Amino acid sequence: MSSIKKSLDKLKHPNSRKTISLVKKMKKNEKKNQNKLGTHIKHNLIGEKIMWFKERLPEACAVLNQGQVLELIESYLARFDEELEQIALKNSIGQRKNRQHASREDIINITKKNEIEEFNTCGIEMPDLMDPQQMEVLRTWNGELRYLQHFKLKRISRKHLI
Repeated sequence: MSSIKKSLDKLKHPNSRKTISLVKKMKKNEKKNQNKLGTHIKHNLIGEKIMWFKERLPEACAVLNQGQVLELIESYLARFDEELEQIALKNSIGQRKNRQHASREDIINITKKNEIEEFNTCGIEMPDLMDPQQMEVLRTWNGELRYLQHFKLKRISRKHLI
């Protein structure tokens, strides 16, 4: 990237063919880096979700039944409730008219609404906890994102569990 910028500085005319080709290369590299960043963010979110489920698995179970999976997903959807209560408590105390922690509260509410909608319609993407092989992969996973490819994520919705 720096070599492209150096050669771009050496060029005299801003509309020459060399300049245009170097600008194209720079834009292509920029786009590639943005895509990498988006992929990393997506993998982090998926990894956090899978880790949340791993930490809350019952110890003795080899696989979970539908009722247990439903209970686990409902606790996943309610994971921000305590924080929302704390924010509501802080807002109720005092004589301020503006909301403290408003952006955090809005993000939590939007996320919660989207996840509930997703669970009620097309399903939440998560590891299949009713498959013994996937449970074993989940139990042995150490949290490294490079091993996410070993998971077969499945969309599980409310209508599939009831």
